[in-house]
Amino acid sequence: MVAFRYFGLDPHLKALFESFDDLMRLFQHLLLTFNGDVDQALEYMKRLQQTGALDKSIDLGRFRERLEQGRLIQPAPEGRATLTNLGERFIRRSALEEVFGSLKKGRFGEHRTAQAGDGGERLPEVHDYRFGDDLELLDLNRSVHNSLVRSAGTGFDLQEQDLVVHEVEHHATCATVLLIDVSHSMILYGEDRITPAKKVALALAELIRTKYPKDSLHVAVFGDDAAEIPIHKITRIDAGPYHTNTKAALQLARRILMRKKHPNKQVVMITDGKPSAVFEEGRLYVNPFGLDPRIVAQTLEEAAVLRRYRIVVTTFMLTDHPQLVDFVEKLTRINRGRAYFTNCRDVGKALFVDYLKNRRKKYEL
Repeated sequence: MVAFRYFGLDPHLKALFESFDDLMRLFQHLLLTFNGDVDQALEYMKRLQQTGALDKSIDLGRFRERLEQGRLIQPAPEGRATLTNLGERFIRRSALEEVFGSLKKGRFGEHRTAQAGDGGERLPEVHDYRFGDDLELLDLNRSVHNSLVRSAGTGFDLQEQDLVVHEVEHHATCATVLLIDVSHSMILYGEDRITPAKKVALALAELIRTKYPKDSLHVAVFGDDAAEIPIHKITRIDAGPYHTNTKAALQLARRILMRKKHPNKQVVMITDGKPSAVFEEGRLYVNPFGLDPRIVAQTLEEAAVLRRYRIVVTTFMLTDHPQLVDFVEKLTRINRGRAYFTNCRDVGKALFVDYLKNRRKKYEL
């Protein structure tokens, strides 16, 4: 006889686990705040402890050792610690769990279409077995029933002609370019909007990598100009003394998406500023005051080009400034895209609900 013995969790051990989890959450937040600088994040934790914000009994030296033992960080040749590949994956997974933790439970779509096909959840409908069908989709009850009916009860003789398999939902793949505004306004007046944007990018990258591996995600930042960055450099994104060249961002997204063969293509833009710069004849034209007609017209022209290529633009506004709202309404109307007003705290929730929304058919513009 097999017996199981259950023990209560040692309260001291439980406290250690909770303490480490809390420290990890703080470390991850500081890591994004300091653009991936491990030493600066750990040093700030010491300063928090010195000011009494962290319990003085916490051994931060031991915490660093555990990060190294877990191969989440490693010393660099010049002496400064860096995130390992495992550490980067851990940060992405934690960001994903944090964002999903704020979503209500429920079944969100997986880019579903109205057609049946390969690669999705099984449907109640069935079809006769065809060579190459996945046997895991076999409807055993109906197959046995067909065999008994065919043999008229003379014996059980299951043959290929008796087999039926379930239909499955077809999942349309999607190519996404995530544009993150890194202009000066993202850190203006002491409000940090860039850290939540980075957290959303990390979570979206992990979601696509683990749940939608056939989808693709490209991340780009835009200020005076726009540039694509690799996924592993998301933590190092930093806002700077830049203007907002939204046109360059949309142009870059279009160039990226034109190379993709996915049936669905979309641009997701996180911004808190109106367009204030464009390139004209190789030189940057800037006007940070109001909505400059030259800048707005050229940016809206690019939104119209994206529409002609059936590329949807979804804008997440981190402010309700009237000028930004006015511009985004025009862009959305021309592109026939979507726009959401949200704040730094809820931008992840809003973006993920939109990304996971059922798609019954391909985008029609």
